[in-house]
Amino acid sequence: MSTDDHRYVQPHNAQEAMELIQRLFNKYRSAPLTNELLAYHNNLIYRLQSDIKDAAKKEGSPKRVKEIDQMTNIMRSWTNLRLTGHPFHGKMHHFRLVTTDGPKFKRQAHKIHQGNNHRASRH
Repeated sequence: MSTDDHRYVQPHNAQEAMELIQRLFNKYRSAPLTNELLAYHNNLIYRLQSDIKDAAKKEGSPKRVKEIDQMTNIMRSWTNLRLTGHPFHGKMHHFRLVTTDGPKFKRQAHKIHQGNNHRASRH
């Protein structure tokens, strides 16, 4: 084998391929939209619907096929939002869309030294 053969990641089953696409999608979801990114994104959608979906059907996993359809819908909604100029709030986690609604506030809870289990937060 040459060194070029080790350059590409070869997933062994449908789940590994889906995790790889999910990781890639989460990396570029906030990037500025370019023609190259859009072509790359559409190629990933095509791979999900063709090769990976066929592999999931051969594995006999209807749950995996359903997750592939969910991923495809999320990725297509990303395309629609980005083409209209809107930001995409959220990321993919366990092949589902997880949105962040608002800011997160850090707080440190300390236990009040009393007989009950109430906790107080210092702001």
